[in-house]
Amino acid sequence: MFKYSLMFSLLPAVIFSSCKTSAPKTNPVSEASALIEIGSEKFSATDFLDSYAKNKFSTDSTKELTPEEYLPVYKDLKIKILEAKTEGRDTTNDYKQEISSYYDQLAKNFLVDKVLVEKLSTEAYARLKQEVKASHILIAVPEDASPADTLDAYQAAIAMRGRLEEGSDFGDMAAKFSKDPSASKNKGDLGYFTAFQTVYPFETAAYTIPVGKLSQPVRSKTGYHIIKVQDRRPTRGIVRVAHIMIRVDANATESQKAAAKNKIDEAYKKLQSGQEWDNLAEAYSDDKQSSKNHGLLPPFGTGQMDPRFEEAAYSLTKTNTFAAPVLSSYGWHIIKLVDKKNLESYSVMAPSLRQKVVTDSRGKVIEQSTAKRLREKYAIQEFADQFALLSPLVDSTLISGKWDYMKAVSTDWASNTLFNIEKRHYDALTFLNYVKSQQKPSPKGSSPEVIFKRFYNDYLTNCLSEYEREHLEESYPEFKAQISEIREGVLLSQLLEENVLARSLTDSTGQRNYYEKNISHFRFPERAFATIATAPDTATLNAIKRTLAKSPYPLERKANELIFKEGISEISKEQTEKLFDVYVILQKNPDYVVEIAGYRSASESESTSADRIKNVVKYLNSKNISIVRILEKDYGSFRQSVEPERDRRISFQFYSTSKKDVEKAYNSETPDAVIIQEGYFPKDNALLSQAKWETGEQTITVNGISYWVQIQKIEPARPKTFSEARGGVINEYQKMLEKQWMEKLQQKFPVKVNEQELEKIKR
Repeated sequence: MFKYSLMFSLLPAVIFSSCKTSAPKTNPVSEASALIEIGSEKFSATDFLDSYAKNKFSTDSTKELTPEEYLPVYKDLKIKILEAKTEGRDTTNDYKQEISSYYDQLAKNFLVDKVLVEKLSTEAYARLKQEVKASHILIAVPEDASPADTLDAYQAAIAMRGRLEEGSDFGDMAAKFSKDPSASKNKGDLGYFTAFQTVYPFETAAYTIPVGKLSQPVRSKTGYHIIKVQDRRPTRGIVRVAHIMIRVDANATESQKAAAKNKIDEAYKKLQSGQEWDNLAEAYSDDKQSSKNHGLLPPFGTGQMDPRFEEAAYSLTKTNTFAAPVLSSYGWHIIKLVDKKNLESYSVMAPSLRQKVVTDSRGKVIEQSTAKRLREKYAIQEFADQFALLSPLVDSTLISGKWDYMKAVSTDWASNTLFNIEKRHYDALTFLNYVKSQQKPSPKGSSPEVIFKRFYNDYLTNCLSEYEREHLEESYPEFKAQISEIREGVLLSQLLEENVLARSLTDSTGQRNYYEKNISHFRFPERAFATIATAPDTATLNAIKRTLAKSPYPLERKANELIFKEGISEISKEQTEKLFDVYVILQKNPDYVVEIAGYRSASESESTSADRIKNVVKYLNSKNISIVRILEKDYGSFRQSVEPERDRRISFQFYSTSKKDVEKAYNSETPDAVIIQEGYFPKDNALLSQAKWETGEQTITVNGISYWVQIQKIEPARPKTFSEARGGVINEYQKMLEKQWMEKLQQKFPVKVNEQELEKIKR
């Protein structure tokens, strides 16, 4: 059966709901260039060769079809498409919606300026190699301020820069005049940062001006910035730490602060004495979210954490070492280094960088570039006089985000054309509805007129992008080829589902009839049910044999013991958390069985160890762990430990009913050192062909490698039952149904081949 696939790497759709669209039409093939004619449809040699280039390996991946061999496949493909259109499948709402979804997703690849995205990505990667320390002074002015207010702010920034150039202290000026709320405390010092941690214009200035110099005023949404670069250094990479935190609230009393300091010092002394980090993190840390995971925090880089915490983390150079307690704005921390990594290569980081540059403030640069390109590509006619008629609608409610054009006038704005794109009209009413739907509160000091004009420019850009999206098939042959392939693929999948796949899966009578008529197709050869194991040495191979001697198989895996107090059998809260780990292991490994061994000291009553086992089993049962997966061993006081408190323990040993779990256990240190296979093997199997074809154990050597083989039984060749053969039956039945269906379609749609065009292809 000829196979079809719809495998596309599609990005999220970009939808411009305010700009109406219509699907572009495809051009018919001229009769002179037609290679094949099916009914009223004509297909060119070019179309055939394009299809051939994509599908010449479709029927046999090891053999390339010749164009002549592919021709029947191509004809059948086009007949199926014509049948789908004859049935009207390409006119249904479901089909149109599905194609529209594919169209939107595929369009994103062609609407984005890939060259610019790559340029910004490589620039960002180069910047990530450095960290910048800078200070700034903010002269506040909203993004949508009036031209006069914007000019005033700019002139104030120029004057501020002049005073700094004359020798005024940057920190003092920042503390006095900067509108950054943190400036009164940090004197404008932002510390070290790297790419993506500030807005793009600010970042660009910080990475381009020399150390010790001042920038010209840099515009952002919040105003104008005067930036002074204090230092640059190579990146310190990404660090991952665990911490134990004692919280200190901002309004804590002196006694509360002292108590927090005493508590962190106590934990630190216990760590220094050799006590386990995991236990102390769980017992001491006020960061309950991380304490459940031994204090582990997500990886971070420069500028992402409290500066004091960050410096302490980066000061550690050896994994699993910890620093003395450090005070941050959140409280006291003991920090342990878990991992430290250098910046990854660009090839590794490129996909995430490309995503970031599109979604962070650099996205504005991409939008502006796209708008400029589209304005140059398409003929645009704007009507300033028509836009001026909208000015009475503009008022202060645009600042609050509660604007509604219906309150002002009742003009028929649908007849007012604001602009044309390639002679397509765009009316004022649709624009006004766009403003109404997109508005949101703006900062104090914004100008309603500027906000309104920005909406107009954004709307025009959106409509240009939507116009471009509609005409992608005309602009990009590659897009046209891909979307055409998708359209045909969707139609083919619908036809095959209804005429072949669904029928073959649901027609149990037809399946059985086919099986009974062709039972010779479905046979098992002579087979042995066997276990085959290989290991790097004889000692390991013998150990595997001993492990597999009896099921369930013992694993080198245990869980933390539960230690009970004298005479106590009830499970404490702390023990419940450890038991939860046992439950998680059993849940993740459905073939696991756990042995629960109970112990008691000689001074405790005889039932104590049994009661401890019973309570543990009760907990696991409550978590839906079946009793058949639990082995109970009550050792009482017979196995005394050198550590007296361990005489009152519950221990856990895991077993498995799966040989694959045994394989994993042996490969825990050296991956793929041990291979264990179990199942039916034919007599011509590469390994069993070297062994004696008889039940029992044997060791064979093939190409210098020793294998342990255990043949449990040998079955003679026989026909498969219907149940055993069902998968193969369905596969062959599908092929038969498709062949019968195709024969009917070929009678319904006769094909004419232009022999002259065909001869050109053969040459």
